[in-house]
Amino acid sequence: MYNLLTRMFHVALVEPEIPPNTGNIARLCAATNTNLHVVGVTGFRMDDRTLKRSGLDYWEEVTLHRHLDLEALYGSLPESRFLYFSTKVERPYWNWNFENGDCLIFGPETRGLPEKLLAENAERCLTIPMPNENVRSLNLATSVGIVLYEAIRQLS
Repeated sequence: MYNLLTRMFHVALVEPEIPPNTGNIARLCAATNTNLHVVGVTGFRMDDRTLKRSGLDYWEEVTLHRHLDLEALYGSLPESRFLYFSTKVERPYWNWNFENGDCLIFGPETRGLPEKLLAENAERCLTIPMPNENVRSLNLATSVGIVLYEAIRQLS
């Protein structure tokens, strides 16, 4: 059984732009004892009321780390595997074997992770398949929830 007291995963948001998404992801991380990493400049202030409201009163339960850039994130998690999520790649997240300590990296809502970063890490890029080709992407908080709970399920 997944031990909810053990921090097994990390979620990294690169330059998040929408406060309610980050707040909802923070609440998800609090509920699952997952470390939350915010990388780079956000599109809002971290003390934004909307952000706080989305996380409700769970901010004390969130283990939040801030990083100037991806290099700082990598340096802070030397034992982690870094997995990159994008609509621009083909490998479904359910075809990946998650491991303790994996860091799930998601890009900004409006542009996603840079294509150069994806190309440099192609073997660790995953997507959430969407049968309807008319839909560009899922909401960031929804995407994080889908992937994080699959990772937890696999280790349960």
